Amino acid sequence: MDVPAPIDLDAWPRRQHFAHYRRAVPCTYSMTVELDATAFAAALRRSSRKTYLAQVWALSTVVNRHEEFRMCLTASGDPAVWPVVHPAFTVLNAERETFACVWTPHDPDFGAFHDAAAPLLAEHARATDLFPQGDLPPNAFDVSSLPWTSFTGFNLNIGGGWDHLAPIFTLGRYAEREGRVLLPLAVQVHHAAADGFHTARLVNELGALLADPSWVEGGPAS
Repeated sequence: MDVPAPIDLDAWPRRQHFAHYRRAVPCTYSMTVELDATAFAAALRRSSRKTYLAQVWALSTVVNRHEEFRMCLTASGDPAVWPVVHPAFTVLNAERETFACVWTPHDPDFGAFHDAAAPLLAEHARATDLFPQGDLPPNAFDVSSLPWTSFTGFNLNIGGGWDHLAPIFTLGRYAEREGRVLLPLAVQVHHAAADGFHTARLVNELGALLADPSWVEGGPAS
């Protein structure tokens, strides 16, 4: 069972930043970007693997690289870091026009992750419960997809969500422009957990994964 490790506040460079954005000025922020997914989309067209799961795995990979996006609060309200976090992602029930939220353990190997996650999409395509697997693990983070539309702005307004330190991701429909395939991505972040520097780094690392998608067919992710 995963257990979060408390942060050593005396040695933490962001101690003051955390306190400021947790207590004095509690706030979240959102960032919406368009990622160049040209090579990524081409690799998936040549593959039998699912685009959505490749997107989820890529997000999970970059999230797990950085403590800022694996943060939580202890029972006393102090910051801590999970050793690993797992993606929870939506599955549409087209007949009911509702969705279910399912999760798969993070795996550094995309093939293993895909093999574990793909059956969930079929199994829960007709789910009527929001969480058909039961409660999500406490170290889950959320990914949603809007494959029906592209967007250049997306924001979540989370009422009373000041204790929610995990990032939230929303994916959009590909847009094509000047011969490039662009993937809309919105990131919702608690400012106590991460600053703009950290979110920009995460987005740039995700872009690098999409630019070199050798991992789609089983090569190592760089």
